[in-house]
Amino acid sequence: MRTLLDATAMTPAAATAMARYHADVVQHAQQAIQSHEWVVLGMAQNPFVNKARKQLDAAGKAHHYVEHGNYFSQWKPRLAIKLWSGWPTFPQVFHNGTLIGGASELAAYLA
Repeated sequence: MRTLLDATAMTPAAATAMARYHADVVQHAQQAIQSHEWVVLGMAQNPFVNKARKQLDAAGKAHHYVEHGNYFSQWKPRLAIKLWSGWPTFPQVFHNGTLIGGASELAAYLA
């Protein structure tokens, strides 16, 4: 695991601001992950998102896709998802509530 800032090293105001940062987007992702066996969190125009989705399709795995903008829009909601999951890029692929990683990690997982 990567090192995270200890909760005792921040003010209550900072903790509150962090918890509120696009909380609706994070909650939507959490609900999707809880409700579906396979979930891909992604963005338009990203070839790795498309690659992951095609891998799941080829493996016969139905998946739920949640898209937040593209390279030119909605970077803040995507940042909230990255901060929540700890995974630095998109796609973010989840299976039964567990983060698999991106397209490369998905290929290894399915193999």
